[in-house]
Amino acid sequence: MATVTDNLAQLRPDGSLRHLLTLQGLSRAQLEHLLERAQSFVRPVGTPPPMSTLLAGATVANLFTEPSTRTRVSFELAAKRLGAQVVNLEVQLSSRVKGESMLDTVFTLESLYVDAFVVRDAEAGVPGVVAAHVAPHVSVLSAGEAHVSHPTQGLLDALTIAQRKQRFAGLSVAIVGDIRHSRVARSAWHALATLGVTDLRIAAPAVLMPEAREFAGCTRHTALDPALAGADVVMMLRIQKERMGEADLPDAAGYFAAWGLTRERLKLARPDAIVMHPQPMNRGIEIASDVADGPQSVIRDQVRNGVAVRMAVLAEALTSRGGTR
Repeated sequence: MATVTDNLAQLRPDGSLRHLLTLQGLSRAQLEHLLERAQSFVRPVGTPPPMSTLLAGATVANLFTEPSTRTRVSFELAAKRLGAQVVNLEVQLSSRVKGESMLDTVFTLESLYVDAFVVRDAEAGVPGVVAAHVAPHVSVLSAGEAHVSHPTQGLLDALTIAQRKQRFAGLSVAIVGDIRHSRVARSAWHALATLGVTDLRIAAPAVLMPEAREFAGCTRHTALDPALAGADVVMMLRIQKERMGEADLPDAAGYFAAWGLTRERLKLARPDAIVMHPQPMNRGIEIASDVADGPQSVIRDQVRNGVAVRMAVLAEALTSRGGTR
């Protein structure tokens, strides 16, 4: 399937957001608007989360064909905290195991008055195909598309950086690890480049580096230390074992020795640098536990911001529809 990256396919004629399939092509103003709306849903730790009836009467269906903890739970919480009803489709218990196509599943749920589909799939292009076939009042939000994109993750990463650094211009951001197979890295690149990050770096072993045509404008490093030098933000990525053959998997101990983020290595970055990770983490492989849980880590902030970002995206998509079914 071909991926959908045309910005116009994501917007209604009036310019409002209908689908969110990728951050590629969205303008800086559009990204800033989504971040501002997400920030409005952020509450201090230990206080009650925001609750609203903004989406009362709407129904959101989560269609996940890949495992997920943070993304799925945060989309569900986001929808419920906005007052929507939520359907979680267990693919292994659905008619898809009998051979039903994704589109037939979608059409069935659409007939039951589902207003938005949150789709995660291991095959590139699936969210775009679903978006191309749903009724005009229905929205499709990508919760992760193969290795291609993970737009709400890119937004929550940008929000976390903005909260801690209060700016994007002048920042040096290092994205480290399995870049080749990472949808997180691609969406972070789209978001941060559009928002004006001055110095974007990608760092990976040569076999995990993306093709030369990708990540335009990023400085490439095939050693960790130069990538960390003077960085304001260090974003570590896990090895995407599910997208590799056995022959391509690196040795865990050897990888940590060359590429693991330790406290000693983190000293190469700026003293106030923040450490990020989209999770799940492989502790002792790409990141040491004392760094993941240390004072410079904002990994838990990323998780909390995920709900706020997904509330913002759902609110934008479903309150701009106009008209009725």
